Amino acid sequence: MILTIDIGNTTICAGGLERDSRGEYAVRFTARMDTVPGGSEEAYLAEMRRLLAASGVQAGAFRGAVLSSVVPALEEPLRNCARALTGTEPVVVTARSDTGLTVDLPEPDKVGRDRLVDAAWAAASCPLPVVTVDMGTATTFNVVDAGRVFRGGVIAPGVATGLQALTDRAAQLPAVELETPRRVIGRTTAECMRSGAVAGAAAMVDGITARIEAELGKPVTLVITGGLARYVEPLCTHPHIYDPDVLLKGLALLYERSTGGSCR
Repeated sequence: MILTIDIGNTTICAGGLERDSRGEYAVRFTARMDTVPGGSEEAYLAEMRRLLAASGVQAGAFRGAVLSSVVPALEEPLRNCARALTGTEPVVVTARSDTGLTVDLPEPDKVGRDRLVDAAWAAASCPLPVVTVDMGTATTFNVVDAGRVFRGGVIAPGVATGLQALTDRAAQLPAVELETPRRVIGRTTAECMRSGAVAGAAAMVDGITARIEAELGKPVTLVITGGLARYVEPLCTHPHIYDPDVLLKGLALLYERSTGGSCR
């Protein structure tokens, strides 16, 4: 089993993945902890050990580790945590990693690592062209064309980010919990805000995907993922694949490409 660590702006997600009998990536456990930029390496390691114990996983079960980060200050502390937990040097995803993609962009080094990981898994697993939509702090669209060419995509505020901005900037708008609205037309302020955020995000996914298809001149495979996708995906009307674990599976794929080993 491989330890995968995704360091996001809001949440750090750890997972344990291995190949099942069909050769597909199986997620054996996931655990999340808050991203605390000033947190110490010792605190992160203690929390990861606690989460592993709570999941019934022994550190000795891991044969290797891989991580990606969009928070540069946390890459080294979490890399050290992975090393302490597995006894191996973790694979760290960079712009130079072997993703199997050709990045057709003017500044390829500036593409978010999480976007490359999502795109690598989708390109290896789905009919091309493919669009991944990852819904977290930001909502990112990644476009991979025929020949596994990464064309770029779209970055928009995340669902919770947009709601928080409304609460922060509008004196009479309350804090609202995320959930999938039962109807678009809200009857209370909270319902209206929730509809705007969640139904609005679903409409954005459908609408931007349609515009991407128009620009490419062909239909795409749409993959929806990310921690907040569970609220939005039920309202999306474009045919799609929903898989909340795309990024973890992508990390496992890049581990295998980097090491030549297997997650079995």
